[in-house]
Amino acid sequence: MTKGRFTEPIMTAAMRKLAAAHALDDTGARLLRLTNNAVFALPQAAVVIRITRSQRAEARVAKGVELAHWFDRIDAPTIRLAGPEQQPIWVNGLYATVWRYLPPSEPTLTPSDLGPVLRQFHQLGLPPFELPAWNPVGDARRRLDDAEALDDEDHRILTEWCDALEQRLTQFRGRQADTLVHGDAHVGNLLRDNTRPVLCDFDPICIGPWQADLVAVAVGEDRFGRPGAHRALADSYGYDVRHDDDWPLLREARELKMIAAVVPLLASAPGVAQEFRVRLDSITAGDAAARWTPFAELIPAARYD
Repeated sequence: MTKGRFTEPIMTAAMRKLAAAHALDDTGARLLRLTNNAVFALPQAAVVIRITRSQRAEARVAKGVELAHWFDRIDAPTIRLAGPEQQPIWVNGLYATVWRYLPPSEPTLTPSDLGPVLRQFHQLGLPPFELPAWNPVGDARRRLDDAEALDDEDHRILTEWCDALEQRLTQFRGRQADTLVHGDAHVGNLLRDNTRPVLCDFDPICIGPWQADLVAVAVGEDRFGRPGAHRALADSYGYDVRHDDDWPLLREARELKMIAAVVPLLASAPGVAQEFRVRLDSITAGDAAARWTPFAELIPAARYD
C-alpha cells in the first residue's frame, strides 16, 4: 500500500473538497495526470482542477496565476483560467488552480503543431512583472530539499551532478539573450482551443535561452522512442537544436530535470520509484541510449462517478 504524502486518494479528496466549496459539478471527474501536479477534468463543470503535489509551491502557483492574467490580456496562445475569481485556492494544505476544460479533439496534435506555437510564445516579449531565471540546477536542488523516500546514495549522486553542471550552465547563460521560456515544451503540454493550439502548464515558465524549449522533444525522441518528433519540431520552428554547439549541455540539463522532478513523489505514486531507478542508473552508467518510460504512462487515468 502506498503511504506517501501525495497519493491518489489524498489528491482526490482535495479535488472533491474544492469542487464542493465552489459549486463545481464533479460528476464523472477524471484524473488526467498524477505527476508533479494532480490534474482532474470535470467535464460537467467545464473546468480542470490542478493541485500541487508539494507543500513548497506557493510562489510557483502564484506566478502561474499572474501569468495567466497577462496571457489573457495579450491573447497569448495559452490556456485560460476559469472558475473562482480568487486564485490560487488553498485546499487541504495544498495550492490549487482552476482552468478551462478543453476536451480532446481530432486531429491529434503533433510536434509540427508545437513549433509555430513556441515561436509565437518566444515573440511575446517579457511580462511587466518579475519571473525567475531559467535554472535547471536550482530547480533540481529544490526538489532534493523536498525529497520523499530518497536514499542517501541517490541524494549524493544527484547533488554531485548538480555541482558539476552548475558552472557550465552559468557560463552558457552568460552567452545567451533572455526571452520568455516555457520550460517544459512538449506535445503533452499542448491543447486545442477550437482550432487554435495553446500551451498549458505555466509552472516552469521563466526567463532564459529560447533554445531550452526545443530540447524536451529532442530528448524525448531519444529516451522514449518517438522517431521523427524532433525533425518535425525543428522544421516547424525553424531551428535544429541538435546542431547547436551547446546541445550536449542542454540535453544533460533536461535529463537532470526529468529525474530530479519526481524525488518528492517517490513514496506517493506507483511505478514512479521504479522508473526513477531506471533513469538514474542509466545516467550513472553513461548509457545515452537507454529507453525510459514517461511518468504519465505509469499512472493510469481514473474516472470518479
